[in-house]
Amino acid sequence: MSRRDYYEVLGIDREATAEEIKRAYRRLAHQYHPDKNLGDKASEDRFKEVSEAYEVLSSPEKRAAYDQFGVAGAGFQGFGDIGFGTVFEDLFEGFFGGSSRTRASRGADLRYNLEISLEEAALGVEKEITIPRHEPCGTCKGNGAKPGTSPTTCPSCRGTGQVRYSQGFLTISQTCSACRGVGRVIEQRCRDCRGTGRSRAERSLTVKVPAGVESGTRLKLTNEGEAGLNSGDRGDLYVVISVQEHPLFSRQGDDLYCEVPVTFSQAALGAEIEVPSLAGMVKLKLPAGTQPGSEFRLRGKGIARLRGHGRGDLVVKVAVEVPTRLTPKQRELLEAYARLDNGDQSPLTQGFFEKVKNLFG
Repeated sequence: MSRRDYYEVLGIDREATAEEIKRAYRRLAHQYHPDKNLGDKASEDRFKEVSEAYEVLSSPEKRAAYDQFGVAGAGFQGFGDIGFGTVFEDLFEGFFGGSSRTRASRGADLRYNLEISLEEAALGVEKEITIPRHEPCGTCKGNGAKPGTSPTTCPSCRGTGQVRYSQGFLTISQTCSACRGVGRVIEQRCRDCRGTGRSRAERSLTVKVPAGVESGTRLKLTNEGEAGLNSGDRGDLYVVISVQEHPLFSRQGDDLYCEVPVTFSQAALGAEIEVPSLAGMVKLKLPAGTQPGSEFRLRGKGIARLRGHGRGDLVVKVAVEVPTRLTPKQRELLEAYARLDNGDQSPLTQGFFEKVKNLFG
């Protein structure tokens, strides 16, 4: 499959300056970086495309060669299975003395889904997790050869991992079929890892979850992913947080919300009540005449701010509860109250009937 023109990939003119090229790359790399788009194959491919374009256009020598020999949107067509990137790597090596590609391969990144309680999210917690991953083989120490033997340099490519031939003034390279680009051959493979240099194992880790995380937060543990091939760097581990629902509290950002039932007499006369918080029960003063649905904000009783200082608030919403059963004495007193109640001290009632009067005359 042919590659798009590198200038088109970065969204710049062919006359763009080095600074314009750098700015375009930084913007696109930030947008499509795999750390921000975990599991998104399209973003990963776009990031690779952007990085490849920048690698060429950021080098004056490589850019000059690309401008001279490249064909916009098609690359070096007509070389069959020889890749565009492979051609340019050899072109730059032959013309400008570049180094050969590394044969080490970075290990894959891993993902672990960690579920925690709302209290743990608010206060922070340390969790022990166990992950399956590839480790360097303990039998062969990661070289893939049977103990007592060692890999030897590939005679076909002399350890470069590539075989080269000339076509006109270009030097063309292809992956060595004898060693599959590794540059080494193993005559006697390790029985435990079968020559891969890696084996499956379980790894126990302590994850420090900071206070203030929420569902979807990703914690990056550098170099805790899969082991690389041929002494390549280890990948990273991403711990993705999921916060359980709470029976009393709901969360909005750093604030907690809780609905608390109160009696009619407490709302009407005012009262000091106890309400729950993540740190235990706290006192709240209800003013006389508290209406159903009224909200009271308790400062600093919410979630710790993940990126900043202090904590959010606890918002208490009042639900005035109507009793379903009354004693004879309670009924007698309420009936006496009803005979005295003309609605003068009920702002919601007054407001409602005022609207009705205005509507119907």
